[in-house]
Amino acid sequence: MRLGLRVFFGFFLIAGLSAVLLLKVFLAEVKPSVREVMEDLMVDTAHLVAEVAADELAAGAAVPDGRLAAQLQRYVKRDIDVPIWGLRKQSLTLRIYVTDASGRVVLDSGQPSAVGQDYSQWRDVALTLRGDYGARSTRYAADDRSTILVVAAPVLKDGRTLGVVSVAKPVASVQAFIDRAERRVFWAGAALLATSLLVGVGVTLWLVASVRRLRRFAQQAQAGQAQTLPAVPGELGDLAVAMDDMRRRLEGREQLEHDVRALTHELKSPLAALRASGELLQDELPEADRKRFAGQVLDQTARLQTLVERVLALSQLEAQVGLGERQRITLTDWVEAQLDRQAPRLEQQGLRITWTARDDVTVEADTALLELAFGNLLVNAIDFAPAGSTLELAVSTTPTTARLTLRDHGPGVPPAGFAQLGKRFFSTARPGSLVKGSGLGLAIARRVAELHGGRLTFEAAEPGLRVTLILPR
Repeated sequence: MRLGLRVFFGFFLIAGLSAVLLLKVFLAEVKPSVREVMEDLMVDTAHLVAEVAADELAAGAAVPDGRLAAQLQRYVKRDIDVPIWGLRKQSLTLRIYVTDASGRVVLDSGQPSAVGQDYSQWRDVALTLRGDYGARSTRYAADDRSTILVVAAPVLKDGRTLGVVSVAKPVASVQAFIDRAERRVFWAGAALLATSLLVGVGVTLWLVASVRRLRRFAQQAQAGQAQTLPAVPGELGDLAVAMDDMRRRLEGREQLEHDVRALTHELKSPLAALRASGELLQDELPEADRKRFAGQVLDQTARLQTLVERVLALSQLEAQVGLGERQRITLTDWVEAQLDRQAPRLEQQGLRITWTARDDVTVEADTALLELAFGNLLVNAIDFAPAGSTLELAVSTTPTTARLTLRDHGPGVPPAGFAQLGKRFFSTARPGSLVKGSGLGLAIARRVAELHGGRLTFEAAEPGLRVTLILPR
């Protein structure tokens, strides 16, 4: 089962069970609470009527024909229509009956025929005559709506108990309020449950989306694809940062292992040549052979020195965050000065330079780094250009960039190798030789372009390779 479904089902069970339990508790408390409030009001009513009836019972008057009986009859016959919080009350449902000290009924507003009957065994009358709180409930049918609640109060005069006043009220008279309260609680609970489920869905979707972003980030890192750190808050954000840090460490370790293997491979050839030449120089050799092997020692030593210098230069460039001192230079004048410095080597290889400057453009650059990049590009072109060929150099502009393009007429690069150009230790064989370069020259130039906010591009020239150093204007 997917994570989102697990989280949602778990939230659904927790919220659903909580809502059901709360609804049960609230619904179970509605009816008793209404009855408690009703009983409280009936107690007040019973004591009030007991005070009114005290004088008549003390005087020994005929209570059924007295003033209280007349008042209760007028109360019963009242016609009312009262709105109470949205519900209408259209009848008076209180029944009041009075018993004497022996428990016989002397007045009954609801059943006049009950006068003279003995209620002394009824719980409300019996308890009140004993001095306790008298109350009872009577159910006339299986339906709870038929329950009648009876509350009694003693009729007192000069410390004597003259009788009991009982107030009865059917629960059905307040059932409409109970039903409405239960409906409101039910629908409020249903709304709460629905809201909780919506919140649960939202939280689940947010959590699943965050986890999926982390999963996609991990999958891209596993596939070696470029990706950005997902912006995830909280603990998941901390996890993303930890994953990215782990990825960087692993990539750094893999890159270091790759570079060490490539550097070891690059060092094998010159070291082997040095060892072979050194072993031969230990023997007696003709002067010509001795000079030839000594020359090989010097050539391989120079090759090693160049390799070490380029590795160090590239390491420093990769560790560098920004540019050093910037200078505003005219690119065409600067290129001419660089060609003058490389003239002896060009003459040695029998190479000619033809170059065009379509625009006189000014750029801000770190001249030391720019010289390093251009020197490596020119040396790379010289190494791959056939003797006596021409190197084509051009300076051009776009509205936002300045472009320095260098083309040789060498063997070029196979189509499958273009994606690797500019990476350290990737190179192709030089013309007429199986010896490959280190690839560090193009890597250095590419890093210098990146530090300037530009880039290095490659294009097949047929024959040869066209390399363009692009700088922002």
